[in-house]
Amino acid sequence: MAEDALHLADENAVAALATALAPALGEGGVIHLHGDLGAGKTTFARALIATLGVSGRIKSPTYSLIESYRAGGLAIHHLDLYRIADAGELEWLGLDEIADGASLILVEWPERGGTALPRPDLVLEFAYAPVGRRLDLRPQSPRGRAWLAATSALHSVA
Repeated sequence: MAEDALHLADENAVAALATALAPALGEGGVIHLHGDLGAGKTTFARALIATLGVSGRIKSPTYSLIESYRAGGLAIHHLDLYRIADAGELEWLGLDEIADGASLILVEWPERGGTALPRPDLVLEFAYAPVGRRLDLRPQSPRGRAWLAATSALHSVA
């Protein structure tokens, strides 16, 4: 599937998209989440993490920069880089250690991380629409293309 755009009517549709995509992500990879404040990035990440099997409170990493979870054999790392001023601030996070291919890494505000971040397999661009949100899905690797191809339910959530 090439670049695709979806219309998501509300937060429930954002969560449904995450639920539809989750089964394809079992071997890990990197997803960059772009969009303005309140556009749906954290809603998507929380729903995805919960669908993958993390129970309990799924915290926003706005202040901690990173929250890590385990779902079965998959390590999940959720980063929120909104509060960093320079990509050099990421040095102490140990990104090289978590980007080993056996982890799922979700990055909100990746543009603030520059080249310190692992390359994405999939880029999701959330934008406000007159009603709901518009979501552009851009695969960046064979893995990202495979995720979208395996997720036949994507259009049913829009």
